[in-house]
Amino acid sequence: MERIIGIDPGSRCTGYGVIDADRGQLHFVACGVVKTTTSSSFSYRLNEIFEGINEVVQLHGPVVAAVEEVFLATNPRSALKLGHARGAAVVAVMQNGLTVFDYSARAVKQGVAGYGQADKKQVQHMVRVLLGLAGSPSSDAADALAVAICHANQFHL
Repeated sequence: MERIIGIDPGSRCTGYGVIDADRGQLHFVACGVVKTTTSSSFSYRLNEIFEGINEVVQLHGPVVAAVEEVFLATNPRSALKLGHARGAAVVAVMQNGLTVFDYSARAVKQGVAGYGQADKKQVQHMVRVLLGLAGSPSSDAADALAVAICHANQFHL
């Protein structure tokens, strides 16, 4: 069995999802979001992301991290902020000794929904079905769980 944390980085809201993968069986452990204080400086918000992800890793003890790559946004400033947020999350998991695997949004959607252009609702639905959840997690948490599921499928765990 391998415990995986999936991370969907965002400068305002970073989603996380933790699953256990065991010989093709996926089991939900936890999910949620690290919300930053939007009225605070960007540097402070990056620290909030780092501390939030660090806390999740220490609480749930994953052994590997799967992180969504930064996509090319139409606004370069937004892409840069997203890259910073992703960096804060990556450093948090690496400080806890986890290996990081990177997945494009297209690969995650393909791995979970079977279609690389799936929308957020389709991803949420498939995450709920694949993990046997009673309800749908928030879109950020569902995206993070999808990244973790993608990793488990990629390595046939």
